[in-house]
Amino acid sequence: MESPQDAPASLDCPCENSIAVRFFNTEGPIVSEDHYFIPPLGRVDMGGVLTLIRRKKYFVLHAPRQTGKTSPLLALADLLNHGGEYRCLYMNVEGGQAMREDVGGAVATVLSEMASRASEILHEDSVIEIWSGIPEQTGPGAVLTEVLVRWSAANSRPLVLLIDEIDALIGDPLVSVLRQLRSGNDRRPGRFPQSVVLCGVRWVRDYRIHTASGGIVLGGSAFNVKAKSLRLGDFTEGEVRALVGQHAEQTGQAITEEALAGFWEQTCGQPWLVNDLGYQACFEDRAARDRSRPITLESVLEAHETLILRCDTHLDQLVHKLREPRVRRVIELLVGCGSPAVRDDGIAYVRDLGFATRRSPLAIANPIYREVIPRELTSDVQATITNEPAWYVGDDGRLLVSKLLAEFQEYFRENSEHWWERFGYKEAGPQLLLRAFLQRIVNSCGRVEREYGLGHLRTDILATWPTGGERAAPDGRQKVVIEGKPLHGNLEETLGKGVSQTLAYMDRAAAKEGHLVIFDRSTDASWEQKVFRREEEHGKPVTVWGM
Repeated sequence: MESPQDAPASLDCPCENSIAVRFFNTEGPIVSEDHYFIPPLGRVDMGGVLTLIRRKKYFVLHAPRQTGKTSPLLALADLLNHGGEYRCLYMNVEGGQAMREDVGGAVATVLSEMASRASEILHEDSVIEIWSGIPEQTGPGAVLTEVLVRWSAANSRPLVLLIDEIDALIGDPLVSVLRQLRSGNDRRPGRFPQSVVLCGVRWVRDYRIHTASGGIVLGGSAFNVKAKSLRLGDFTEGEVRALVGQHAEQTGQAITEEALAGFWEQTCGQPWLVNDLGYQACFEDRAARDRSRPITLESVLEAHETLILRCDTHLDQLVHKLREPRVRRVIELLVGCGSPAVRDDGIAYVRDLGFATRRSPLAIANPIYREVIPRELTSDVQATITNEPAWYVGDDGRLLVSKLLAEFQEYFRENSEHWWERFGYKEAGPQLLLRAFLQRIVNSCGRVEREYGLGHLRTDILATWPTGGERAAPDGRQKVVIEGKPLHGNLEETLGKGVSQTLAYMDRAAAKEGHLVIFDRSTDASWEQKVFRREEEHGKPVTVWGM
């Protein structure tokens, strides 16, 4: 006989009733019955989109991955089809990516997707019939054009084509599809789609298409009939609050004002991050499943840490892009170590990927990305650093930052040259080593928060530690500002500016302890000259560390 503890767990979730429960969506398009959501058509300029379609324009809608591009496209197709004026077909051509440089195979995959969707959405089976026999007549370089010509002419209602994941195609297949869409442009609307919308991660001008012959074709030249490129934005703060508020409305679970602000501050509205943070805080956290317990700021911060450590597909894809040279150059600039002579198209590309804000001054897009980037770039370093707490925590529970930085000073002297050779980001090496060291140590119990932006020539680090005492902040945490700054020219001048910046950040963060770390990368100075410690007093004490 089974004992109670051996009995299988009930399949019924103890925190939900039998009513259909919606949740935060972290994969695929929105399903209104299943997901909390912001109305997708409200996220685009619908007046502008409909005007472009009425004027028979071809245009591009682009946004970073997992920003929610597909949901507005599906909603737009439904809107146009129910209006009766147009036939609108949504199609996803991602399957063609597997064909690599096989133009015939890729175009056939695109046509197969078109035929399947036309049958399912428009209840038109004619695409298969039209397609049959055409490849033998035209070859793969014109078959898509000919199918669209005949299909458009077969119905008096103009055809609108929404092509999702267009930049999943690569090389010659992408060139062929773009040029076949361009070649029929002069026949619209009677014998070609009235409007074509391409949807992908990047602006079409940034498609650098490497063909099988080794040449490079710019996407803008392969599809130079586009009228406009629209970008789908992130959620606004009001939309973040509305989305999270739907959970409170459905479940009755209270969400504190601090938690609502935390959802916005940690994500800055990036849709996938908002949804994943919400799912982790409200559904994956076992304690939070008790709907009588409110979702607090601490719940959000714990979910934030779990999300980063898990590094799901969205973050993993982002990290993969860090290996690209033009991404590296911009990230080094943002860290404060790179050359200011970064091309505008490199900055535009990093913004299109979602790494950086679209507003000025240029900065990393949100605090979660600011955590992920240095963690991933220094994961090998962190694995070599012990994080046993005994040696850097005092008897009163406070973080002994001076002891910690003295240890880092020695570690840097012994290991920096070795790690620089392994970093792809050599210019940012010193700051990354500092972050890696602090990340490994402080995040065992506390938090390391970062700010860095274009032109700062410094790294602002705020370490927080859970302790009381006379040097704690009003919220009971020990707060320590640590500035990392490369030596430029005269030491005293660098030190003076660095101390002023450290004091300003201490004031802004309500921190009572500040440290300035100056990195000397010159080859003509000895380590004895580079390594020092000085105490500066300018109303508040600042400890300066040379290395």
